[in-house]
Amino acid sequence: MKKAFIMIAALCVIVPLTFAEETGDSGGFGFQAGISLGTDVLINSAGEPVTWNSLGFQPDVAVGPFGIGFDFTLRFKLMPDADTAIEIFPGDWIPDYDGSGKSILDLYLPKIMYFRYGLRGEPLYVKLGSIDDLTLGNGFIVGEYSNTKFLPAQRVFGLDVGLDGSLFDFPYVGIELLTGNLAKFDVFGGRLFVRPLVTTGLPILENLQVGGTIAMDRGVAGLASSVAFDPLTVMGADLFLPVLTGKAFPLAVFSELAFEPNQRTGFMVGAGGRLVSVITYGVQLRLLGAGFSPVYFDANYDLFRVEKAALMNTAPTGEGFAGWLAKAGASLLEDKLYFSVSVDGPFKAAPAIATASSAEYPHLRGVIGMAEGVLGGFFVTGSYDKYFLGKENGFFADLVDPSDAVITAAFNYKTGAAVFTLLYSLRYNPDSASGNGFDVTSSLQSSIKF
Repeated sequence: MKKAFIMIAALCVIVPLTFAEETGDSGGFGFQAGISLGTDVLINSAGEPVTWNSLGFQPDVAVGPFGIGFDFTLRFKLMPDADTAIEIFPGDWIPDYDGSGKSILDLYLPKIMYFRYGLRGEPLYVKLGSIDDLTLGNGFIVGEYSNTKFLPAQRVFGLDVGLDGSLFDFPYVGIELLTGNLAKFDVFGGRLFVRPLVTTGLPILENLQVGGTIAMDRGVAGLASSVAFDPLTVMGADLFLPVLTGKAFPLAVFSELAFEPNQRTGFMVGAGGRLVSVITYGVQLRLLGAGFSPVYFDANYDLFRVEKAALMNTAPTGEGFAGWLAKAGASLLEDKLYFSVSVDGPFKAAPAIATASSAEYPHLRGVIGMAEGVLGGFFVTGSYDKYFLGKENGFFADLVDPSDAVITAAFNYKTGAAVFTLLYSLRYNPDSASGNGFDVTSSLQSSIKF
């Protein structure tokens, strides 16, 4: 433990000094750091909530388009018993503590909170660390996948890369790559696309993208469960065509054909865009084969990957059906204030006999966010995912029932150099040791930036 602290302290000093020497007074260098003190409520191996104090140091370095941030947090208890002055949480430093299955990379890679180069949408974009919205292509296979579902208990170090051939004056091709966890490399995928008509000068059609996506789960035991399963692969082909460009009324049409294990097939055609730069919208018509699960790698995939794999690795039953998706929202003040709600489901009544396939029922996802400066020092983000609507008590009754739901929220208040943060996560888990059917984790932090 002593050696670990010495290494961390040395790194915190060496990294800023090294960058400072390289950049000099060019104005491209930025450094800030924060110290935080708070309380985390974690779920132990028995499924019981345990409260730990936390002390963190978060240095952040920026050099031109590059940025890197670290998170060195120590969880502890003061006077846990009469004979102990302080107890350090071993799960942050010792591999496979309490049967967690965490390797050295699982523990120490996430000490790098993030690394970035450029911004999404630019010819070259790289982000490593915590990522909330990993999407490939049209999102029919991988859509809004997040590797942050285990916070505050565990930070996961992922990768999101976008490279467009226009960077090399070759705009015909581009590639997108992602993995949720570089330490385990359990979930990963990529999309290769071409613009076959980009130099023809044909209106609208010159922007056509033709792409192919492949995503895979290797089936290794993960943070949510120690259960391993057979690897599975989802692949597909897609079209994407921007019809209207510009900030005021952008509009794109798209289509995708996807293939899941055991001969499951799905097809989607849709459109989406904005109205007067404010109203966001999207619609899809889906044709789903028996057992097909649209957006297999969704925002909460890491939490339910074992249950999903159990369905995928068995032969599908029933018949195919048509489905739909509708999405609406608003984005104001240059995207500093936004919200959106999407609902998808089948064009048929809920099954008479309950099934474990979420695609057989409507699903709602709501997202909200407010950046700093919109309402004083307050800034917030939150999401609400509700699966199996109509399975128990009807659509609207189930909508407000937290069963089969995943709820996350982050509330922040900044005053001067101080920031107060409350993180909250609730996940429906009928096997939870809490006895109420839910796993709840939370974190209350106060930090100072300097």
